[in-house]
Amino acid sequence: MVFPFPFRIDPTHARPLVTQIVQALAGRIGDGSLAPGSRLPSVRRLAAQCGVSTLTVSNAYNRLVADGALEARPARGYFVATRPRDCPRDRTRDVPAPVATSVDSLWLLQRAYEENSPLLKAGGGWLPEEYLFTDAIRHALAVQARRPDPAIMRYGNPYGHPGLRQSVRLLLAQQQVACDENAIVLTHGASQALELAIRCVIRPGDTVLVDDPGYSNLYPTLQSLGARIVGIPRLQDGPCLEHLDRLAHRHAARLFVTNTRLHNPTGTSYSAPIAHQALMLAERHDFLIVEDDIFAGLAPEDTVTLARLDQLRRVIHVSSFSKTISPGLRVGFLACRPDLAQHVLRLKMAGSLTSSGLGESIVHTILTEGRYRLHLARVRDRLAVARKSLYDALDDAGLDLFCRPEGGMFVWAAPRRPMNMRALAERAAARDIMLAPGCLFRPDQDESPWMRLNVIHANDPRLFSFLHEAMQNLDAP
Repeated sequence: MVFPFPFRIDPTHARPLVTQIVQALAGRIGDGSLAPGSRLPSVRRLAAQCGVSTLTVSNAYNRLVADGALEARPARGYFVATRPRDCPRDRTRDVPAPVATSVDSLWLLQRAYEENSPLLKAGGGWLPEEYLFTDAIRHALAVQARRPDPAIMRYGNPYGHPGLRQSVRLLLAQQQVACDENAIVLTHGASQALELAIRCVIRPGDTVLVDDPGYSNLYPTLQSLGARIVGIPRLQDGPCLEHLDRLAHRHAARLFVTNTRLHNPTGTSYSAPIAHQALMLAERHDFLIVEDDIFAGLAPEDTVTLARLDQLRRVIHVSSFSKTISPGLRVGFLACRPDLAQHVLRLKMAGSLTSSGLGESIVHTILTEGRYRLHLARVRDRLAVARKSLYDALDDAGLDLFCRPEGGMFVWAAPRRPMNMRALAERAAARDIMLAPGCLFRPDQDESPWMRLNVIHANDPRLFSFLHEAMQNLDAP
């Protein structure tokens, strides 16, 4: 049976006709008017009903099929997709209805990257779209489309786009890091760069030192490689050198993975004395350092880096353009000694042959047009305003800061009165607020009184209302 559902399409509206049809049908599927298994009108019939072309309706149906809302059955037409029996739906949100909320690192990863989730992602790890360099991306795409026989249509150099590698070499030179292009390998984001750097150094059973707290996505990678993970307490000016010295010796550590600038999650940066002494300890105990400098573009230009002090002798420098241009491009890089770069290159080719030629060409176009530095300056200025506003709001809400970062998007905050932060995050999740409790950033996920907040996403009255309510509940008899 064909479900009769007349609806109006406004050809004068700013929304495209295809989008109007998609939204109308999706709404009827979401509210239950179109039940699973219902047959939709033929393309020709719906086009006549709506007064649009058959191509418009065909495009709308195909988009809904791609979204999983419709099924195309050969010789029969289009039908509302049948929902799996074991996956109840919350029709107000069009996501699987959860049985219970359990806040762990997997939950954080899943919810953080759900595009359609209505969560206030106060603990998220990225900038909102309006902070990204979207205009430059559109322009660079247009430039690529006009080029005859573009190299992006073929497998590229395993090292990565030659022009972009040259641009990266110049960026490093501006940071007083000298290297040639054979020391630079482009990667599928900083995540691949980190994994390749680790894999080229360690073997199963080796000890890897990490910041504690530190980058939560790093720990599953190390576990999958069979590494033994040992945390080094993170202080306001860098790692605790006493622990670094003692634990590197005790465990014969092979590697130390650390954020030098704008540490994730605390926002702290190394002081120059700490950086010098960390390198001395690496020399004394014969371990290498992976410097995860993912937030380099958001840091003050005079902040110290290990790569600058070491000139890539014991340091593998990792960074990317995901945080400042667009995470969708997935363009990262690492710089290291040429012998290590050759090892990294073999591992990269074994896993993916080459990285994204299109993404690398887009980033290269953006860097060579000269507006990237101005974009970074504007983002840093906006973040500075947001940090100041959030500092005041958190103080009013009864939270203390681990430090007041000099740049970046993260602050590390804790309630002045003891609270179970995991439980607090679960209560927040029930209110559609995503917090990132400190336990998720610890190598062993031990409890922590702290949580990571994003200075842009957390600047929201809904968060402060929730925090005030949570504090008041502590006072209730």
